[in-house]
Amino acid sequence: MIRLFSYSLSLRLLAIFLLLAALFAWGVVAGIRWAYSADDLRAVISGHLSLHVDYVRNDIGSPPRLDRALAITQRVPVDIFIAGPDVRWSSDPAFPDPDTLDFGPSDYFSAEPDALFDELEGVVFAVHERHRYLRFSEGDYDITVVTPKIAETRTRPPLIPILVGFALLLVLCGYLAVRWLFRPVATIREGAAYIGAGHFGHRIRTHRDDELGELAGDINLMAGKVEGMLDAKRQLLLGVSHELRSPLSRMRLGLELLEEQEAARSLRQDVDEMRSIVETLLEGERVGSTHAALHLTDVALDELVQQLATRYFHDEPRLRIQMDAAGTAQLDAARIQLMLKNLVGNALRYSRPEDGPVILSVQGNEREAVFRVRDFGPGIAPDQREHLGEPFYRSDASRARETGGTGLGLFLARQIARAHGGDLGLIDPDGPGALFEVRLPRRRGAATAHSRS
Repeated sequence: MIRLFSYSLSLRLLAIFLLLAALFAWGVVAGIRWAYSADDLRAVISGHLSLHVDYVRNDIGSPPRLDRALAITQRVPVDIFIAGPDVRWSSDPAFPDPDTLDFGPSDYFSAEPDALFDELEGVVFAVHERHRYLRFSEGDYDITVVTPKIAETRTRPPLIPILVGFALLLVLCGYLAVRWLFRPVATIREGAAYIGAGHFGHRIRTHRDDELGELAGDINLMAGKVEGMLDAKRQLLLGVSHELRSPLSRMRLGLELLEEQEAARSLRQDVDEMRSIVETLLEGERVGSTHAALHLTDVALDELVQQLATRYFHDEPRLRIQMDAAGTAQLDAARIQLMLKNLVGNALRYSRPEDGPVILSVQGNEREAVFRVRDFGPGIAPDQREHLGEPFYRSDASRARETGGTGLGLFLARQIARAHGGDLGLIDPDGPGALFEVRLPRRRGAATAHSRS
């Protein structure tokens, strides 16, 4: 409950409203009590009661006359009981015996004697069965007045349950109002998360003209600007890569005509590496675009992995394959093999033979297939994890050919995974090394749903 309260803006705002309402009610009551002291209230009430007693005494007379007492009960909603030496009369036969009632001074008149209460001396009060009784003496006669009439059965509804129910109703109405007020927050949050996942063409739709509507508009504007900048960057990279292919091909052809020397071999390797970079960039942009051209077929996962090992790693004794889940999935077999080739190649490159094997495992369930590549090398530093998958980023800053590649392997692998509706991530292994995980939906429909989650 505490965690929900600290998380929910609606509950905290409602709590602030309730606290302010409680403080306001307390302030009103305290102000009334301060403005009208107990002495003032006693003075007002005692004045009214004094007039009431005087009216009854004057109307009944002394000694009391029964016809006048009966006339009072016909004009005013009260009943009267008169007891004296020669009379014992009541306006209603059901009037209880006053001697059985517990009379005493009212709370308002329990203070020390004051001039205000001189006229009320000898007046006592009692409450019985929701009727209020007032008793005073007139000579040898005791007169008891009750309101309302004995015949009037005043049934009051229970006050506390009504107040509690009304308070709960107010709280519910306030909560619903706050929820309506902040209803666009959930839409904005989901839209921002979807845009943050890379879907910059998405726009948050709200029908509010308040500050939350302006916030959604600002996020949409930001997404449009980011999309424009990324498109410009992608077009520049694509254009440069495309323009480099022709001169690189001519350079490679010219180098083939040179004599077989060490310098020529080194230049050929450099040109081949540059061409590989250009082709990788072009492939990454193709699969990373919104109209990725994937050749999807039903691929048997066990055959896919075995073909990968035979084609690229047939002479690599360190590679271990674990098939925990077989079956088929709708994949672009060539691109998935390229993705796994880059992941396994990185694991072999950054771990030493004495560190242990590199494990390629296939797991999953009916909805998705999970590929994992595990090595037992030095692992990846925490400050480098957020940069993995960026173009040209390498954990080895020297960029020497002996210690690593071009920094495009993970970039292309992630692009291929996302083109299939999945993603590539780095998870913490049990022990040393690094563990890369690729989750891909088995069916294209699931891929679309996954990419929008």
